[in-house]
Amino acid sequence: MDSINKELSNLLEKVNSEIQKKQKSVMDGDKIKLKSFMDSEIGKIKKIEKLSSLELHNIHSKGGISGVDGSVNRAGGSYPHFIELYQGLAKSTVFRDNPIFISGVYTPILSEEKEDPLTGETDLREEQRNIRLATIEVEAAIGSVREHKPYAIMMDGGLIRYNIYAGDAWSRLVELCEATGTILMGVIKDIKTSAVGERLKELDGRIEGVLYDRELLFGLLEYGEFIHINEDINRKEPKGYSSGFLRSSLYPMVIGIDIIESQSQKLEEMARLVLTLTPENSRGVPLWLDIVDKEVKISDDMMKALMERYLDRGIYERYFVSERDKRS
Repeated sequence: MDSINKELSNLLEKVNSEIQKKQKSVMDGDKIKLKSFMDSEIGKIKKIEKLSSLELHNIHSKGGISGVDGSVNRAGGSYPHFIELYQGLAKSTVFRDNPIFISGVYTPILSEEKEDPLTGETDLREEQRNIRLATIEVEAAIGSVREHKPYAIMMDGGLIRYNIYAGDAWSRLVELCEATGTILMGVIKDIKTSAVGERLKELDGRIEGVLYDRELLFGLLEYGEFIHINEDINRKEPKGYSSGFLRSSLYPMVIGIDIIESQSQKLEEMARLVLTLTPENSRGVPLWLDIVDKEVKISDDMMKALMERYLDRGIYERYFVSERDKRS
């Protein structure tokens, strides 16, 4: 540690000091005042209970839960010499031996697009990657509704992402869930919204900068406390979603829960389901989503093994082995 650049340590100390000032600017750092503000301005804070054994049995008898997640990995170097593999998985708690996988592959080598070497197309490629991944996840969910007929679909992430990146497929999934009565929800592990902070700034002009909900809610709620966000605060509501915050474990971070607006009366039940499926001493993610995440993941080792097995050695090395890979 003695060899660490002094300038770097000074910069980190400065960052720490600035963040402390930012925290203190919110309700003078008073958590009781902040929690009272949340209860009156954002949504009522309510202590919810885990589902009973009978309630869980009823959900199981009505088709159980399908968890949905996706994964993407990439091999190769810079544009256009890379290849991406996509995988989406819908796994049912009832039909565990019948998972639904949807896969995809993309490489610019087989595409007509060209990149300007001076400007690059990083943002466009990232958007296209998001479109491919979201669409594959939604298609897996559609397959699960048709085949597994679950009581609820639990997507990994906020529902607005699927609306943005998988428009047509997402509309089909929403219509299918509404027609079959399947509850469609999203679990947001890493909250990126700033709705609470924006409301705070409206009421207190002294607050500057962006205040993210993640930082404001950290350690604020007690285990099992849930907030159904008021419609006038929820920025997602005009897009057709109802949302809430939940502290689902002893870890102080909260998670987000989305549900399609036509099923908003089921939001608290789904919050109770998430609380029930989440181990107390975890980071707050429902166990079933963790299982799906592990099974859908395309690891680096899997990626390498697939490339070496199904591509000719000459094609693999000519197109998809980067200089970094050669060094290792």
